[in-house]
Parts: sequence; structure tokens; C-alpha cells
Amino acid sequence: MTSVRRISTGWSGLDERLGGGLLSGTMTVLLGATGIGKTQFGVAFAHQGIESDGRAGVVLDLSARGDSQNHAPYAERMRQWALTAATEVPPVGPDFFSACRGMGHYWRALDRIGHRVVLESDDTTARDAWQREINRRTQDTLAFLYGSLLAGTRRVVIDGVEPAGRPEDSIQLELIEYLDHQLLHKDGEWVARDVFRQHFRRLADQVEAHRYEASELACLALCTSHETMLEALIEKPLVDSDLLANANTVILLGKIRDGQRMRRALHIAKHRGSACDDGILFYEIDDRGLKFVDA
Repeated sequence: MTSVRRISTGWSGLDERLGGGLLSGTMTVLLGATGIGKTQFGVAFAHQGIESDGRAGVVLDLSARGDSQNHAPYAERMRQWALTAATEVPPVGPDFFSACRGMGHYWRALDRIGHRVVLESDDTTARDAWQREINRRTQDTLAFLYGSLLAGTRRVVIDGVEPAGRPEDSIQLELIEYLDHQLLHKDGEWVARDVFRQHFRRLADQVEAHRYEASELACLALCTSHETMLEALIEKPLVDSDLLANANTVILLGKIRDGQRMRRALHIAKHRGSACDDGILFYEIDDRGLKFVDA
């Protein structure tokens, strides 16, 4: 039986509590309230790619409100990493494959979309316009991610995911579901067909020459919760969300009251195919990111 490749989280001590790390070819969801440390975790995970894969992971920012998630400052302070943004993808053509290496590692998928990340109307015209917006932004984002994989990236961090009453009405969750299906569960040739479309046939030889194994990839989705307390997150059924139900690994971050103060704590709610620590693990955040502390 072939062993599954393990993916280091970049957080010292967490890998051993995950039975050796995350499993390649899977989706991991990190769930917790604003300010609990999700973005710091994501930046460390992306940067770990330099050591583990030979190239840093990419950060896909799905925030649509215009406020910064501080990815670049965190990267500089925690890892002395100059996280550069990609503002466009290379044009489709023979030069696409070489130009991908010059792209940045950060992409704002919903930049300038405003507050409308959730459909608030059942009107047919509004829904059609909303679906066209998803399709356009999905195409650009898929091209960025495919180009990053061609350049050697093996980690994708998706940040800025907001809660949604109905998952099917969230642009963010639509994008994640599509990218999860396309990137993690499809051969690179089929991803290229979606990216290049009518140009695929003339670029097929180069696609073949730049193959990658989807089973080597790992995707980490950083999702904001309404709940701030870890106990409330633990009590919430994972089946309430398709994203949580379908993810291979779910890690919950929340607050726990300890006497007269609040402490940050972590719980691994699910980790299919591997042993893991099922306890409550306390942590703090410093200039290097997240670290475990004694209970």
C-alpha cells in the first residue's frame, strides 16, 4: 500500500499532533473568529513550501471588503518573506508557461467587488448577473493557480472566507468548491483545458511537458466563524456546512475562559486517514506566529 505524502503545516509541534502533518491531495479547513490567528497560520503554511517543496505556496485572498488581511506584513515579520502580489495572469499563449515563474504569490480574487459576496435576492436577473460574476472571477483565479502550480507551487491558502446562511449563495464558497474539485481532484491536463479553452489544442504539447501531480497538492481554507468560543465550535455539527463535511481535516480555533482571562485554544475536529491529538491545545501568538503553551 502506497503511503500518503505528509504536508508540514509550518507550525512547530502541530505536525506531530496531526500524525505527521496534513495529507497531500486534500482540503484542510481552519475555522475560527476574527483575530484568532488564522491568517498567521496560513502565511506560515504557505512559506513552509520553500523548505518542503522548493517554492512557496500562494495566498488566495477572497476578502471582498477592501480592508487588508495583513498578509504581507505578517510574512515580513514572521518569516522575513517579501510576499508579492500578482495583479494579472500571463496572456494565453506559448509564453504563458515561462511567464508564470514571475508571478507573485498573492492574489485578490474578489478585489473591488464591494460587499456583495452573498447573493441577497432570488430575482432571476440578479442571480444571472451574480453567476456571470462568479464565472469571470473563477476563470482568472483558476488561471493564476494553474500558473502557480506550473511554476512549482504545491500549497494553496484560501483566506477571507466569511460565514454564509446558505452556502449555495456565497461567491466565496462557490469558488472554493470549484477550485477544490478542479485542482485537487483533476489531472493537470483537465485544468489546462478549462484555463486555455479554445486555445488548448495548440498548447497541448507544452501542457504535457509541464505536468504536475494533483495528489501532491494541499489546500488550506481559512474560514471565519460567528462563534468565538472553542466550546461552541466543537458543539457545532460539521455536517451543517458542505465545506466542513467534505474537508479531510478540520481544525477549530477559539477562546476558552481561564479564570479571569481568555486564552486561545485549538482542537482537531477531524483528520481522516490519520491518527491525531483529540485534546484541547492552548497556544499563543508572537512575532514568529502561533506556538503551543502549557495548559
